[in-house]
Amino acid sequence: MLSINAVKGFEYGSGFAGTRMKGSDHNDAFTKDGSTKTNHSGGIQGGISNGEDIYFNVAFKPVATIMQSQQTIDNKGNKAVAEGKGRHDPCVVPRAVPIVEAMAALVLADFYLLNKISKI
Repeated sequence: MLSINAVKGFEYGSGFAGTRMKGSDHNDAFTKDGSTKTNHSGGIQGGISNGEDIYFNVAFKPVATIMQSQQTIDNKGNKAVAEGKGRHDPCVVPRAVPIVEAMAALVLADFYLLNKISKI
């Protein structure tokens, strides 16, 4: 997901919130049917799917061009003011969901195909 333009963050399962939990609270206890009572791991444990639903969050950066004056420097290092004069950068918001869904599908298909040729 981090290879998608404008993506600045990625987490699966409990992600960064899990770093503030105790291991005893975060562990996903398995039940007799092979599922887990919780899914803090987001369906991935040790880099391998555990059979639970895989879920993740992707964070996108805001658009850089804003209609406010901002302090910067010129090519000689002197103080300057940058002012937006229209929108010239794309807004990924309307396309974010299908882009992320497509990337997830590509990654899963890639690993499925890699697994089919693996001879370990």
